[in-house]
Amino acid sequence: MLVFEKFCSRDDTVFCGVFDGHGPSGHMVAKKVRDTLPFTLSTQLKLTSESEQNGLVNEKGLQIKCTEEEESVTTMDEQWCELNPNENNDELPEMYLPLKHALLKSCQQIDKDLKMHPTIDCFCSGTTSVTLIKQGDDLVVGNIGDSRAVLATRDEDNALVAVQLTVDLKPDLPSESARIQKCKGRVFALQDEPEVARVWLPNSDSPGLAMARAFGDFCLKDYGLISVPDINYRRLTERDQFIILASDGVWDVLSNKEAVDIIASAPSRSTAARALVDTAVRSWRIKYPTSKNDDCTVVCLFLQVSSVAMEVASNVIKDSHKEESVSISKEEEEEEEDEIVPVKEENIPKSCGVESKMMTMTLAECISVAQDDEEWSALEGFTRVNSLLSIPRFLSGELRSSSWRKWL
Repeated sequence: MLVFEKFCSRDDTVFCGVFDGHGPSGHMVAKKVRDTLPFTLSTQLKLTSESEQNGLVNEKGLQIKCTEEEESVTTMDEQWCELNPNENNDELPEMYLPLKHALLKSCQQIDKDLKMHPTIDCFCSGTTSVTLIKQGDDLVVGNIGDSRAVLATRDEDNALVAVQLTVDLKPDLPSESARIQKCKGRVFALQDEPEVARVWLPNSDSPGLAMARAFGDFCLKDYGLISVPDINYRRLTERDQFIILASDGVWDVLSNKEAVDIIASAPSRSTAARALVDTAVRSWRIKYPTSKNDDCTVVCLFLQVSSVAMEVASNVIKDSHKEESVSISKEEEEEEEDEIVPVKEENIPKSCGVESKMMTMTLAECISVAQDDEEWSALEGFTRVNSLLSIPRFLSGELRSSSWRKWL
């Protein structure tokens, strides 16, 4: 996970992200993307600004190719970027298109760097990514994979409602499935888990990746898997309260509204993300008792000014920014290959039944104060439980050669 305040040396800009790794080296891939994305994006923003000044960026914010050689060498990611649906530029702020272009180029560059990395094996390992850039009241969200961003806002009746800002990019989405099949990849679910569509190699029942976009996973990059982020814009209003970024381990067991309610009922902003992670972990144990918990990672960005001094979780540096505060937390479990078997959901009480002198404690309060002796994981990487079903088997030999097709 990542929280970067005063991004690009702007007081009104915040950059947040959650990265959910999978595969044998997923934790290293997630850490590498997390550590390199802010600098790469900042550099691309400067290059885009310079290109605009030199007339090398068109009216859509895309860089103009200068040579025939550059034009002849295009990757699938670049081709897919050009196929993005047209947007009404009249309704978009001036910052959006340059930022979108910079984010697309940054993800493309990071994926190329991962492919050539000397120590991280990304052939069957990768990571998802959901990031947001908040600049004043402008919000840009980029998503690769099945992590999710959810906005909590108030309706006309002042009730708190959840608005999903991203689409879970699963292989069974029509547009994703069509691209994968066009590239000779296969998409299907196994009989014992019909609800989980996976991506497979053309002639091998592996690796069974449960997402349509990811950094890394180069065994599938020739067969429809891409690392192009799905980018969306939203103008924030005074009704908007906070934004939740979380890995799919949270959304597998909690709805958007349940997550928003848990954050809203937390006793303090600094414990909000931990309350959500704790609830997700307990829900995993109830719904899937035969499986270890999927990793649950949460970043919560509060948008409204708080009357209380801002508090940040212990593993994030505190900052004096006055517009928003951040709460983050994560829970990691080791990878396990056992099949996930759902069971009938038990009724979970909405309150813990413990009364104080002034009021009854909420669910989030109970969670935040319960089991203080539990050990909290603060590891830097994340490994998903059921993203990869199997790893392709290879003969002995060096994996990093000029071409990986001979192993497929």
